Amino acid sequence: MKYAWIDAQRGAFDLTELCAVLGVSISGYRAWQRGGTPRRRRLSDAQLLARGFPAGTARVERLMRDNGIRARHKWRYKATTDSGHGLPVAANLLERQYTPSAPNQV
Repeated sequence: MKYAWIDAQRGAFDLTELCAVLGVSISGYRAWQRGGTPRRRRLSDAQLLARGFPAGTARVERLMRDNGIRARHKWRYKATTDSGHGLPVAANLLERQYTPSAPNQV
């Protein structure tokens, strides 16, 4: 209804003034003129999430944050030896004698 009135008054007033008085955007009026279909070249957020097309970093960060998606991080170094355990340690059978008298004797 507002857009039809703006269209009727276009000859007498400037489009910027008409849109400001009625509190509508100029792009909204122009979309109404085209038949109500927005002219968008980029994908909506839902399409981007479902299909996985490339997008800008800020948009991807926002979509991931809003939808609870977290990146998978590379595994860090994990220590496999626990030297500070309280278990008994095996006895030292060599007693630091590295020169055996014959093969397979130590």
